[in-house]
Amino acid sequence: MKQCTPLAALAGQPNCGKSTVFNALTGANQHIANYPGVTVEKRSGTLSANGTRTALVDLPGTYAITSYSLEEQVACDFLVDCRPDLVINVLDTTNLKRSLPLTLQLMELGVPMLVNANMMDAAEARGIRLDTDALGRALGLEVIPTAIKKGSGKDALESAITRHMAHESTTADTHLVHYGALEPAIADLSKKVMEMAPETRGQGRWVALKLLSGDHRADTTPGRILLQFASLFSLADGHRIAFRSDTGMAPSRYIAEKRREKASEIAEACLSTQTKPKRPLSDRVDAVVCHRIFAPVLLVAVVWLLYQLAIVQGYRLTGLTWPLLLKGKTILTTLLPDAGFIHEPMARALGLWVADSILALLNYIPIFLILFALIAVLEDSGYMPRMAFILDKIFHRYGLHGQSTLPMVLGGVYAGGCAVPAIMSTRGIPDDRARMATILIIPMLNCLAKIPLYILLINAYFPQHKGAALFFISTVTLFMVLPVSRLLTATALARRPVAPFIMEMPAYHLPRIRSVIQSAVSKVWLFVKKIVTVVAAVAVIVFVLIEFPGLSDERTAHFDRKAHEIKAAFLEKTAENPLAVGMTEERVEALVRYADSYKSARFGASTPAAREKVDARFTDLSPEFFTMVNPGKNPDGRRIRRDLKKLIRSRKKLKHTMQQEVMEASFIGMAGKALEPVTRHAGFSWRINIALLSALMAKENSVATLGALYQPESGGQSVSEGMKNREKGFTPLHALALMLFMALYPPCLPAAMMVKLQTGSFAWMGFSIVFPACLALAIASGLFTLGSVLGLTGMEAMAGFYLMALLVTVTVGLFPSRPKGAPQV
Repeated sequence: MKQCTPLAALAGQPNCGKSTVFNALTGANQHIANYPGVTVEKRSGTLSANGTRTALVDLPGTYAITSYSLEEQVACDFLVDCRPDLVINVLDTTNLKRSLPLTLQLMELGVPMLVNANMMDAAEARGIRLDTDALGRALGLEVIPTAIKKGSGKDALESAITRHMAHESTTADTHLVHYGALEPAIADLSKKVMEMAPETRGQGRWVALKLLSGDHRADTTPGRILLQFASLFSLADGHRIAFRSDTGMAPSRYIAEKRREKASEIAEACLSTQTKPKRPLSDRVDAVVCHRIFAPVLLVAVVWLLYQLAIVQGYRLTGLTWPLLLKGKTILTTLLPDAGFIHEPMARALGLWVADSILALLNYIPIFLILFALIAVLEDSGYMPRMAFILDKIFHRYGLHGQSTLPMVLGGVYAGGCAVPAIMSTRGIPDDRARMATILIIPMLNCLAKIPLYILLINAYFPQHKGAALFFISTVTLFMVLPVSRLLTATALARRPVAPFIMEMPAYHLPRIRSVIQSAVSKVWLFVKKIVTVVAAVAVIVFVLIEFPGLSDERTAHFDRKAHEIKAAFLEKTAENPLAVGMTEERVEALVRYADSYKSARFGASTPAAREKVDARFTDLSPEFFTMVNPGKNPDGRRIRRDLKKLIRSRKKLKHTMQQEVMEASFIGMAGKALEPVTRHAGFSWRINIALLSALMAKENSVATLGALYQPESGGQSVSEGMKNREKGFTPLHALALMLFMALYPPCLPAAMMVKLQTGSFAWMGFSIVFPACLALAIASGLFTLGSVLGLTGMEAMAGFYLMALLVTVTVGLFPSRPKGAPQV
């Protein structure tokens, strides 16, 4: 069915300037989403020119219309299923010979086409001259030359698009490439395809080529599209076997070679080179950037700078954004029921819990803005492919990709990273298997939230070897995740599609500020829209696990009596204070709520003027209460404020004790005790289990929970001292097992949500939680059990495990990863 608004699609290979063309044509009339079911971005917009409107879609950059990567699958799906009214094929004029094979494949699809020869200015700088008229005659299509970054040719391209939309566009010649000895098989299959499905409208030749290439056997896009021609599979297999027997060559390879031959023929006929072309600036820069000695040094400097700007400086900016988010929470609290003295109304407790969960993620926005902007700079400048090229040989041995470098650095290769932006940055990895492996191993690196538990355990159980213990846990994670990645790509990810490693070195370009900002803002906005609903739903589930079934009636009555005693003591002490005339227990509770609100409001006021406004607002609310919380020189007010502070401390201590009992009696507490028969092999008690389970929400919760479980009411001891006193028999070997468990710990809730967003699957989100948990328990239990049997000290077990992890990593890397190969394109 014809679209109400004409539909056009931009198609081209990576780094051909296609996205710049799209931005120039659509301006601000564009938006970004994801294609259904996948994480590949869908950029769409509207071209308004010459009084007409055209819907324009920027397809992912691909080298072929085939099935080796998500980008190629998405492009294939769109072109075959949506049948756009026009395809604008953007070519990189500086490398026409490499760009044309995709053009030939698009033509074989039988779609209406227009060719945009882009980057003409860069070609001229290299001494390359393209005869666009000759190229148009060779292809049988209209060719529009542009240098879109300089604004040259934009009007001509807009006019050509609207002209093609107004009249019937030129349909590409599907027979431009002659496949010689394979033509009889192509003709036979094409005829039968057209008989079976006349509505394919000229796609018969493309379908026949796919059948002969063997793409119908792939569980990917072409394979699904070709299922309607399942009755032809046997015939296609017979043609393929016969051809290979006659020529000794696979049809897929033969087809690819014929396309390359035709592309070379066309390029040679259309291109001319000046007598003395200048050596391109990119080549001169690459002499340093890709130098065998200087390249690693520059790479380390770049990733260090990116880490410092995105993570370190981004975290500092969160100190400015967090008060703004808290103001939003303060507004929410005014809409919720009032807080009780020690019991929170369920609606209030749930509302604040969900708000805290969402705000914890929204606080990453400064980090994301900086991160996405810097990634856009690296991509637009042309350095990102160089980064992949430098490290791909090493990472490939572990099933990873050169572009896994950036996510792993952000995730905490050494210490102090964050899994959330790291997982978000994996979207640029072109190989789906390597991208999935990177996503799954990132939570096993050393994010900043794991560090407090490491420090607590090191201070308590390795006080004489703090430096060595911290170095161990900071570096051993890398020696664990690399073999794990290799294991995943050989098992759970073995059937994921892989992309042939095609390493293109695009010319260096100065990034456009508008494009960088637009990319960063649109990606952050996409993150905010998708994450809020998912986090809210999961936060409700976690809330139920922590709060229910709650305390028994007997224990609830006990805490109510204690609360009454605290309020009665305050009333007794303030009985003769003139400011406390008419004070009742209900008024005491109101005063405590007032004091809490005033403290929160003053915290969010960063300037003297803002604090004066807060004081004025709270004075209007209750002049009496304001004198008690901010008495100035009023002696009665000062006395009552001292008594109020004691009341608040006693209330806080009582709530702390009650919350500890609620947690022990909750579903998560029950789970901690139920897991003890399993985790005792790693040396964990039910208290440790509760701390680890609470860390699923945020890893910082592990230390906070340990504090709630081990900190005495008097507050006179540190958490580490309380842990050593309460956990009798807990040794450095126990602590080492717990450190390794935390190192491989499942992703926290925000990171798990990011796994869901990047994989598009709750199943993979579940796998990202279950697999690391099982692996962490196996390693922690193995280390603790073996260390106990051998009578090893904590440091001896630490040294032995480190050497073993290093040996396994090196050994695995000696055997190159050999994923199932993909056919030639």
